[in-house]
Amino acid sequence: MAELEDFRRTLVHGEAALKQIKRCEVPAFPRHYELWYTYSAGFDQKLNNAVNEILRSRGKVTLEETTYLYDTFLSPFRLGDKLDQFGSDFSDQIEAILDGIDESIEVSDEYSSTLSTLSTELGAAKNSETVKSVVHDLVKATAIVRASNKKMEERLKESQIQVAELKDNLEAARFENLTDELTGLGNRRLFEQTIARKVQASSGIGTTFCLIMIDIDHFKQFNDTWGHQTGDQVLRLVGMTIKNSITAVDIAARYGGEEFAVIMPDTSLDEAVMQADRIRAAIKDRKLLKRSTGEKLGNVTISAGVARFEQDDIAASLIERADAALYTAKRAGRNCVMSDKPDFDEDRMVS
Repeated sequence: MAELEDFRRTLVHGEAALKQIKRCEVPAFPRHYELWYTYSAGFDQKLNNAVNEILRSRGKVTLEETTYLYDTFLSPFRLGDKLDQFGSDFSDQIEAILDGIDESIEVSDEYSSTLSTLSTELGAAKNSETVKSVVHDLVKATAIVRASNKKMEERLKESQIQVAELKDNLEAARFENLTDELTGLGNRRLFEQTIARKVQASSGIGTTFCLIMIDIDHFKQFNDTWGHQTGDQVLRLVGMTIKNSITAVDIAARYGGEEFAVIMPDTSLDEAVMQADRIRAAIKDRKLLKRSTGEKLGNVTISAGVARFEQDDIAASLIERADAALYTAKRAGRNCVMSDKPDFDEDRMVS
């Protein structure tokens, strides 16, 4: 049944993507389909903002703009290009530091040689004039070393600042790469990386964790009735409520479209179901207002499915069980939480 729901949902996005391809009269290459599918599903808010700006101004996106949008927002090489640039900049900084060290070593070697020569001259000095001359040369050589050290110190300080900036930029790129811009939660990539690590860490050692899959009830109606801006407002509301309802060790992510996921380490199934219901209740209690008019749009409800990691699980099987529980909650009337253990839900189904 979950597969049928996935089929229906993804078919809607696929048909919308093909419709946009036809309207813009661009070739139906896989990358163009990916672009419009991502746009239709609302996975990348920056992409949607860029596309909407073009559509508002001209009504269609040209082939050149399609290529630019794909390269900017979806190309698998985009993060790699950034990392390559960071690596290049970092290498430049290291090279500059090494050059400065080489210069300092050269100056130090010259100073050492000068000291040796002056020491010999001082030992052979017969009068005050010779001593003064040696002292003068010594002061001069010392000043050169001081200037070199000062230059090196300034170069190191400058490099330290630039390396810190590079580190911040790298962290920002990593954060951007793993964060859903619209909701502020983790994105699908972060979710997949995290659950893979959790499965690997838990396999064979007896530890477990739980996964909650969450879907907004009747989300399409919000978009169809009030427009995509209100739909975005709903997504932000749900994302913020999830974030405020979980602990610091839990990981929340936007799984895609109107679906969210929460990974709960070291949590029993009973605890995870209760946590999912607290999230459900918190979202239901929020009043949705249309920002432009202040009009009350009612309440938002969610359905949730919960599954606990078992020792024979892989990431895909755990997600499939949680997703199946989610669709069981949908069939049960929505606005409720179900687990992948039917006997468990008979006594503990919450709504």
